[in-house]
Amino acid sequence: MLKQDKRYLYLIILHLCIGLGLYFVPFFPKFYGYSILIGGLYFVINAQNKNNEVLYAAAYIVGSEVVLRMTNGNPIYEFSKYAVIGFMLIGVYFGGISKQAIPYWLYMVLLLPGLVIGYYTLEGIESIKNAISFNISGPFCLGLCALYCYNRFVTFKQLNEILLLIGLPIISCAVYLFLYTPELKDVLTGTGSNFATSGGFGPNQVATVLGLGMFVFFSRLIFFSPNPFLFVTNALIAVVLSYRGIITFSRGGILTSLIMLFVLVLITYYKVTGKARIKMHYILLALVVGMIGIWVFSSSQTNGLINKRYANQDINGRVKQDNFTGREVLAKDELLAFMTHPVFGVGVGKTAEDRQKKTGILALTHNEITRTLGEHGALGIIALLLLLVTPFFMYIKNRYNIYIVSFVLFWLLTINHAAMRLAAPAFVYALALLIVHVPNPKDTIK
Repeated sequence: MLKQDKRYLYLIILHLCIGLGLYFVPFFPKFYGYSILIGGLYFVINAQNKNNEVLYAAAYIVGSEVVLRMTNGNPIYEFSKYAVIGFMLIGVYFGGISKQAIPYWLYMVLLLPGLVIGYYTLEGIESIKNAISFNISGPFCLGLCALYCYNRFVTFKQLNEILLLIGLPIISCAVYLFLYTPELKDVLTGTGSNFATSGGFGPNQVATVLGLGMFVFFSRLIFFSPNPFLFVTNALIAVVLSYRGIITFSRGGILTSLIMLFVLVLITYYKVTGKARIKMHYILLALVVGMIGIWVFSSSQTNGLINKRYANQDINGRVKQDNFTGREVLAKDELLAFMTHPVFGVGVGKTAEDRQKKTGILALTHNEITRTLGEHGALGIIALLLLLVTPFFMYIKNRYNIYIVSFVLFWLLTINHAAMRLAAPAFVYALALLIVHVPNPKDTIK
C-alpha cells in the first residue's frame, strides 16, 4: 500500500472513531467542537494563511456542523457560520481581497436596508437577535466567503483536499446515525421526514450534509481513485452516506446531490478524451449500478416506504395533496410581503414575526429566495441575480474549476428547501469562485 493511501485510510479510521466517541462519550462532542476551533486557529495563524489554510479550516467546520448540532457539541447553535465568518476575516487580513470582487461588495450592501428596516420594525430585543442569527448570518457568511475566494488561486489537488475535509466529519456523522438508530424498521411509522433516522435532529439538514458527503466521495471515485483500494474505499463510503441520506426520508438533500453528481459527470465526460474517457465509461457503469443497488436496499430496509415517500404517497399509498409539507404556505406569505413592499421589503425577520402573530406558531422559512424577496424586496432580487450570474461569467477564465456548475447548483437547490440554516451552501458557493490551476489537464482523472 502506498504511503498516501495509508494516510487516507488513517484519516477515515480516525473519523470512524470520532463518530464512536460522539455517541458513547458524554463530554466528547464539546471537546471535539472546541478542538476544531482551537486547532483551526493554530493551523491558520501559524502558517499565516500562506496556502489558503483558512479554506481548509472552514471546510472542516462546514462538514462537522450538523453532527455537532445534533450532539450539542457547538458552543452556540450558529457557531459554525460565525466560525467560518471569523476564518474568512483572518484570511482577508493575511491575504486581502481581489479588487474585482465588486459584485459581492454590492451584494452585501443590498442586504443592509432590509436589516435596518427589520431592526426598527421587529418587536423586542429577542426578535432582533433571532432575526440576525437565523436570517442574516447565512447571507453574510456567503458574502465574506465569496469576497475571500473571488479570483483566488488554488490547484485542482488543493480544491479536492478542501472537499475531502468537508467529507471526513460527515463520515463521523454517519457512524453516529447508525448507532442512534440500530433497528431501522422499529422507528418507521409513515412516509414523512424521520427524526429517528436522522439522529433526533432536523432530517432536512442531515440529508443535506449526507448528500454533500455523497457527492464528495463519488467525485473522488472519478478524480482520485487510481487503484482498486481507493476505488473500493471511496465507493463504500459514498454508498453508506447515500443510504443514510435516503432513509432520513428528506428528499431535498439527496436529489440535490444526485443533480450535482450528474452535472459533474457530464462536464467531465465532455472534457476528457482517450483513456480517461474509457475510464469514465466504467465509472458511469459503477455509479448506475451503485445507485440502483442503494435504492433497492433502502426500499427493502424500509418495507417499501421510501418508494412511497418519493412518489409523494402516505403510508397507505394515497397521493398527498401537499407536496411540500406546508412550505408553500410560508413561501406564499413571503411573496405576499414582497407584493405589498416591493422596493425594500418588510425587513429581516418580519415575515416570521407576522406569521407568528396570525397563527401563534413561529414557522421559519425553508426557502431563502422567497424570504429574500419578502424581506429585501427588489434589492433582494438584484442581490440574488448577482449571486447567480457572477460565477458563470468567471467560468470563461476559470475552465479548470470543473466543479463550478455543481457548486452553484448545490447553493441554489439547497436554499430552496433548507434556506441558509447551514454554513454549507454559503461556503460551497464560494468555492465556485476559486481560480483552479491544473499542471497537466490530461492527468485530472487518475
